[in-house]
Formats: sequence, C-alpha cells, structure tokens
Amino acid sequence: MKKTNGFWLFLIVSIIVYGLVQLLISTGILNAFYSNALIFIVINIILAVSLHLVIGITGQFSIGHAGFLAVGAYVAAICTKLHLPFSVALVIGGVIAAAAGLLIGIPSLRLKGDYLAIATLGFGEIIRIVFVNIEYVGGAAGMQVAHLTNWTYAFLCLFITLLVIMNFTNSTHGRACISIRENEIAADAMGINTTYYKVVAFAIGAFFAGIAGGLYSHNFYIIQPTNFGFLKSFDILIFVVLGGLGSLSGAVLAAILMTIVSTFLQSYPETRMVIYSVILIVVMLYRPTGLMGTKEITSYLGKWSFGKGGRLHGK
Repeated sequence: MKKTNGFWLFLIVSIIVYGLVQLLISTGILNAFYSNALIFIVINIILAVSLHLVIGITGQFSIGHAGFLAVGAYVAAICTKLHLPFSVALVIGGVIAAAAGLLIGIPSLRLKGDYLAIATLGFGEIIRIVFVNIEYVGGAAGMQVAHLTNWTYAFLCLFITLLVIMNFTNSTHGRACISIRENEIAADAMGINTTYYKVVAFAIGAFFAGIAGGLYSHNFYIIQPTNFGFLKSFDILIFVVLGGLGSLSGAVLAAILMTIVSTFLQSYPETRMVIYSVILIVVMLYRPTGLMGTKEITSYLGKWSFGKGGRLHGK
C-alpha cells in the first residue's frame, strides 16, 4: 500500500512539474536559453541516476560512462539520419549502449576497485577513438545532427529512468545488488550470483546512459568525439559522489546544482573550472559523505508531521 501511494505521489508531482514547465515554455516566459538549460539538467540527471545504479547501489567503481553516452549519441544520430522516428532512435541508441555494457561488463566486472576503474576508463577511450576514425559520422570533425530534443522528450525519458531505477532498487534484484556493495564475499556465500547482478546493473545503467546520449546529440547541432572524453566520465562521477554514494535523491540534487553552477559560469571561462573545483572541495570538507549521504529525501520528509491546526511538527 505504501509503495502504491508513493507511485501515485511521484506520478502527480511529475505531471505538475511537466505541465508547469511546458506552460512557461509555451508562453515564452522561459526563453530558449533557459529551456535549453532545463533540458541539459534533465540529461545530466539521467546520467547521474544511471551511474548511481552502478556505483551507489552495486558498488562497482566505473569511470567509463562517457563511452555509453557516446554510443547512444552516435547511434541515435545515425538512426535519425536514416529517417527513423526520434523515439525509435532513442530506444535503439539505448539498446546498443546496453549491448556495449554487456560486452565490457561480462569480462571486466570480475575485476574490483582500481582495476575495474582502469578497465572501464580504457573502454570509454576506445569508444571515443573508434568514432574519431569512422568517416561516416564525420570523424574528428564531428557529425551534424538535427535538433529534435525538446522538453517533452527529455522529461518523459527522465520519468521512465527514475521509475525503472527506483523500482529496480526496491526489488529483490536491487537488494541483491546492495548486498554485493556491502560485502561481495558474504553475498556470494549466501548464494547470490554476484557476477550476474553486477552485469545486469551495468547493462541497465548503460541503457539509460545511451538514452541520455540520444537526447544529448539531438539537443545540439553537432557532436564530436571530444565531447565524450574521460573528463566527461569524471563529470558524471562527480554528480554521484557529491550527492552521496547510495542516494538517488543525492545524485539528482547534485546533478541539478552542478549543472546550474556550470551553466551560469560559462561567461567566465578562465575562472569557471576554478570556482567549480572550489565548490567541490568545500562540500567534501564539510560534507564528506556527500550532500545526502546514503539517505533519500523521503527519509527527511518522514521526520515531520502535521498536528492540530495544520502546524508542522518535527519528530
């Protein structure tokens, strides 16, 4: 019953947020700059949440997420170039990215810690170099892409991503992944197929990173392999670590905050990365577990209740 109520609350809030933003865009209150910034925030949230499943829930240190972003971006761009519908192109981009996740996940997820990080980093760089050398997608010069991403597509993809990952995390499969994060040896001893669950989480994370890639490529008029270097993987990793490992709400909050900071500092290219880094250092000094730690925003809301007269009381 509690899960059902939570779903309906999530659905109602989502509809309200979508409708409000769509109204602001339709009436021109939000101009092209702000609507584009909102779409970019949504794309970063999808990336942060998809990596959260791999690192925060399953405990696998991956820094090759930009590779899956690139696969989804280029595959979706090729599909729309072949005149396939944008929605179909997004799904195909996600499926191919998930297949790439399986390809790298099955052999590499037997590794742990730094070794896994190096393997995934190498995968991301291999993907980037492959696209540099494919003339069909423009090579190093980049590929021209139609501008098809809008608020409706972006929000719908975000809604589906959050819904799937929240349900996966709260399922028996999600609890198996959490047990692997806490103690992989103990989980294996209890009969949990650790390799299977790590690969599944990796593939799901790669799928939604591919979806984000399709949105990303069609939000700009040109994409280049340099957009998907290892620094992009670190940007996504920062969202998860800053928000708090194991917190979905934290990953969403960090993606929103850091995207806003990065967007409004674009006018100061010389000092943007310095200010960006200082913010991270300050947060890590005073909140080393991240903004939310391992908690979700619902755990904080649950500490409050309404008393007589509608007054809010803390528990």
